[in-house]
Parts: sequence; C-alpha cells; structure tokens
Amino acid sequence: MTGGYDVVTASNGKDALIKIKTQKIDLVLLDIMIPEMNGFEVCKEIKGNKKYGNIPVIMITALSAKQDRIKGIEAGAEEFLSKPFDQTEVLARIKMLLKVKELNDQLNYAYDNINSLTAFGEDIINKFTPLEFDFMVKVDNIVSQIIRQKSDMAGRPEAVLVRILNEKKQYEWFRYEFVFDKFERTPFQMILDPRFFKTEASRLLYFNEAMMEGHMFESFTEKLRGFNITVRNMVCYLSDPICIFVLNYGREVSSYDAAILNNIVMQTLFLRSLASQIKETEDAFEYTVQSLARASEVNSEDTGKHIVRVGLYCAMLAKKLNKAERFCRDIRVQAALHDVGTIHIASSILKKSGGLTAEEWKEMKSHTIAGAKIIGDHNRLRMAKSIALTHHEKWDGSGYPRGIRGENIPLEGRIIAIADQYDALRNFRVYKAALDHKTTFDILTNGDGRTMPQHFDPLVLGAFVDISCKFDEVYEAFKG
Repeated sequence: MTGGYDVVTASNGKDALIKIKTQKIDLVLLDIMIPEMNGFEVCKEIKGNKKYGNIPVIMITALSAKQDRIKGIEAGAEEFLSKPFDQTEVLARIKMLLKVKELNDQLNYAYDNINSLTAFGEDIINKFTPLEFDFMVKVDNIVSQIIRQKSDMAGRPEAVLVRILNEKKQYEWFRYEFVFDKFERTPFQMILDPRFFKTEASRLLYFNEAMMEGHMFESFTEKLRGFNITVRNMVCYLSDPICIFVLNYGREVSSYDAAILNNIVMQTLFLRSLASQIKETEDAFEYTVQSLARASEVNSEDTGKHIVRVGLYCAMLAKKLNKAERFCRDIRVQAALHDVGTIHIASSILKKSGGLTAEEWKEMKSHTIAGAKIIGDHNRLRMAKSIALTHHEKWDGSGYPRGIRGENIPLEGRIIAIADQYDALRNFRVYKAALDHKTTFDILTNGDGRTMPQHFDPLVLGAFVDISCKFDEVYEAFKG
C-alpha cells in the first residue's frame, strides 16, 4: 500500500502490459529506462489500445532533455516527472489524474450506454407488434441491456430488482442476476410502506452508499439484507406501474445513469400504452365484425356459434400450415363474415326444407358476390372480402361463383372451404340432420358423392386430417 492505493509492480515492459490486460489497473507509473521495452514503447501500446487507452500514464525518468519530454507526450503520457521527485507531489498528481479518469469513465459509460440503448430502442420499435406486446418480456430485455453479464463489465450493475403492477392490480417483485453466465429472473416477496414510493417528487434517483444514510432508502436497503443483498450504490425509477432498482455498479453512480434508466423505462411504458390503445381498437374492430356476422345469421337455426367455430377452425388450420401469427389472427376474426351476403337472400330460401329450384339456387349462390360488395374495399377487411367471395370455390374448379381452381383460389378461401363444410355437416339444418365427428371426417376425406376430397386443397385437407380431433373439441365447446 502506498498513499492508500493498491500497487501492482512489473519487472519489465512486457510484464507491465500483461498485467494491464489481465488486472484492473487505474493508473500507470512508468519509468522510461526499463528492460524488454522502454517506457515510450509501453506507453504507446497502452494508448493505442481502445480498451486501455483511458488509463492515465505518469512517466518518471532521470532524463531531462526537452526531446525526451516531447517523445513522452507524443506517446500519450498525461504527466512527465523528473527524478528526483517529491512523493507528495506525485501522490497529488495521482489523485488528480484518477479523478479525471473517473469522470472520463463515467462519460464513456454514458456514451456506450446511450449508443447501446439507442440501438436497443430502434430494435424495439422496428419489431414492435402491438397485439403481441408482452410487457414482462420487454422488462426482461431492458434488464439484459443494463445488467453486468461478464467480469469485464465492471461498470455495470450486479443485480436489478423490479416491482410491477400486474393485470390483476397486484404488485409482483423480481430479482435479476447473471449466475454462472445464465440470466435469471427470480420472484420474491417484498412489502414496503406505500409512502416509500412517494418520498421523492423526481423519478431520477441515484444513491452512492454514503447518500443512503438517514434517507428513506436506508430502511429499503436494510430489508434487502434479509435477501442477502448488500447495497453499495443504486439507481432507481419509481412509478406505480413499475419500479426498477439497479444495484451495485462497479463505480460511483451519477445523474447520467439515472437519466439513461429513466429514458428506457419511459420508452417501454410508452410502447405498452400504445399497444394497449391499439388492442382496444382491435377489440372494437373484432366486435364490429362479429356484430355484422351475427346479423347475417338472423335466419339461421344456429345461435351464432357457427361463426365463432368457423373462425377457430380456420385459425387452427392456418397455424398448422405454418402461417404467420397475423394471418392466423386475421382469418380467425374475418372468417366470421363469410356468409354476410345471405342478408340479401330471402328467408324462405334459407329456411326451405326441400330442394331448391334452379332460380332459388341461382339466388343462393349470389350471396358470395353480395357479401364481397357489403364488405367493400377497405384494406383492413381485404381478407374478409376474399373469404366471402371464394369460400364456395373448389380445388377442382367445380365451385362458385367463378369456378376458379387450384392455387388460383386464395389460401384463405381454400382454408375456409374445409372449415365451413365441416361445421355445415356437423350442424342441424331444416333440410338435413346433424352428423357426428367421425361421419363428417369420413365424408370430407373419402367423399359421399356430394362432398368429395378433390374439392379441397390437398395440403389444407392434410392439415385437417392431422388436427381433426381439435375440430371436434371446438365444436363441442361452442355447441348450441
């Protein structure tokens, strides 16, 4: 120990560089006349390395020539002292340079964090999908950006504590750490006086160890000791929806750290609010679609569960076909409008128990075109229009209204063709009895003369075969 500092010695220039790379060195006292590499060469190596270039170097030598001083400055040394030197002066300069390094380190940490979090924020925005937004996953992502993951990240915190107000309006606590290079989130119970969260007007809070004495946070840190957590410093964000406590940076914390934490939390809270608003809008859209679909079922013996079941069948088939989540969601909702055109069909035809005349059958088939006209051309209902128009087209070209075949039929039309036919066979109609699942499965896969397997896209039919038991489960769950 010299002047209160831990001292690491090296016997030559190469040894010095090895120790700088393998140990945490804050300042280098460097003689010029040393073995292996001279002091100028060692200094140049240190300053040329981006990782270690911020370490201050004091060069000490018996040389007094002006050109030697210039050479030391060119190598990057912060100070140049000549022998004999005064120890008090050296210690004073060490103290000054370490303070400068501390400030530079804070600035570099802030700069690196800003760059990292800017990239993180851009990634969040680019991948932002409101209907799939998971607040807890985003909190995990935030913590993973902040927390110390490796030993060479000494400037980052060791642990993060999070308190979240969940959807049930209950507070949950989680502790985040890296344990054996594994990111862990552990729930735990913490009970605090509600006044604790209202003691500060500002949400930008940071505390180094001495600052906590006599503060409300002293009782908080005392409680944490019960969880084997000793707090040396802390940055926190306090609000009712979420509180984040970032603990034990390997350095002094500052308002920079608090500002960065505030920025990323506010960004995430904004995205959660936006996702919630979009979800509400989507729910309203879905409700409107269902209302219109129910109106089209006014002349049906079914209680409206048909449109629910068909939507669920379609979503299951789409998922089995490895379609994107958005496609699966859209087809589940918009398949409900497949028969909206029947609003234009006379109830006497819809409820007729006997066979239809040629004229009546012509009118019945027109519900596909009528449905497409009712839905219109809004892009948000593009799939619904396609479904209404094509749900009676058949793979072999024998369907209506246009008699198109194969992949000329949009995929959503090929999917609903099986879903609608399955449900129609299962359901009671005035002109037919309800069939059980096994009989319906046999008709769709083997045919009965009227319904034939060649009517359906082989890939979609294969998907149905694989998950047909789930169709039966949906039918039983939403029967009547």
